[in-house]
Amino acid sequence: MKKAADLIDSERRLGAHNYEPLDVVLTRGEGVWVWDVDGNRYLDCLSAYSAVNQGHCHPRILETMREQAGRLTLTSRAFRNDQLALLYEELAALTGSHRILPMNSGAEAVESAIKAVRKWGYEQRGVPDGEAEIIVCADNFHGRTISIVSFSTDPTARQGFGPFTPGFKVVPFGDADAFEAAITPRTVAFLVEPIQGEAGVNIPPSGYFPRVRELCTEHDITLILDEIQTGLGRTGRLFAEEHEGIEADVTLIGKALSGGFYPVSAVLSNDAVLGVLKPGEHGSTFGGNPLAAAVARTALQVLVEEGMIENSDRLGSYFLEQLRGIRSDQIKEVRGRGLMLAIELDPEAGDAHAAVEALKERGLLAKDTHGSTIRIAPPLVITREQIDWALEQIEAVLA
Repeated sequence: MKKAADLIDSERRLGAHNYEPLDVVLTRGEGVWVWDVDGNRYLDCLSAYSAVNQGHCHPRILETMREQAGRLTLTSRAFRNDQLALLYEELAALTGSHRILPMNSGAEAVESAIKAVRKWGYEQRGVPDGEAEIIVCADNFHGRTISIVSFSTDPTARQGFGPFTPGFKVVPFGDADAFEAAITPRTVAFLVEPIQGEAGVNIPPSGYFPRVRELCTEHDITLILDEIQTGLGRTGRLFAEEHEGIEADVTLIGKALSGGFYPVSAVLSNDAVLGVLKPGEHGSTFGGNPLAAAVARTALQVLVEEGMIENSDRLGSYFLEQLRGIRSDQIKEVRGRGLMLAIELDPEAGDAHAAVEALKERGLLAKDTHGSTIRIAPPLVITREQIDWALEQIEAVLA
């Protein structure tokens, strides 16, 4: 096996430089742990941006993938397969969805929702063709496609990629009055994350989402919640919307829908929104393929049957409380829900990237964002003893 330095050199020479990862070369994972090519073990506190909620290489999901891969992997949607309908049934029973559109990546789910709500606006709301508007929030992160970066407020995501797709309005996150002021007769949807992950685990103020839900109902606007990171147990609930006591019209899921084994995403909605799509108007060669459907079915089953959502709720509260107990001049704020946590540092006293580098040396992998925030999001199978060990490393670095 090649050494880490050689593999890193090949990446830098041959790969596009669209990522700047920590210089750790991983080769194996199990549960909350990962190992590098030199045999060093690390506690994973990123979970592949919440794609590995069920833990690395979960044995039940692995067995399903092996079994299905040996039987049938892909048919395209030109033919039916014996796994997709079962995924529909189980997703509908778990989430209460009336109509489901399977895709591959989270960004594809977002793009699919944008297409569907625009068409719904024209056909059901009578919005003039080509004039539909979708309201989004500042500091959002919904993906990297051209349409999605068109409504990003991150200069790095936008610079050099225009011209951009029109039809979007940006309002501040957590400001219901600003949302209300942006509504026009052409507004067909509000696309928003229940908690802004990439922005640094930004949690909205109390009462924000109930008011947003009221406004969407009042003005016949489709509320789209991007639960690609927050959903499937990450915040201690199946969906983060449950903390707010609301229900979206469209829910987007991905990442942990496959437990990290395969790209699987889905748009969950109703007959009104997804019913506007007719044969030939939207699709994906791999979307809803039998391997994806079988893996997603087992990923959902283990999430529920093994109590991972409850574990996220219980241990997330403990982790948050203990993090807030760390005495450090570097720490400005600690926030989170479930096992979606963030440590925001005072920019004048600490550097998040330097902190995650130091944590790596102590055997803990986390990720910095926006220069001053460390995200902490371990797999939902983590134990209290493992959290206590993580706390020791974090306190040693920050205190």
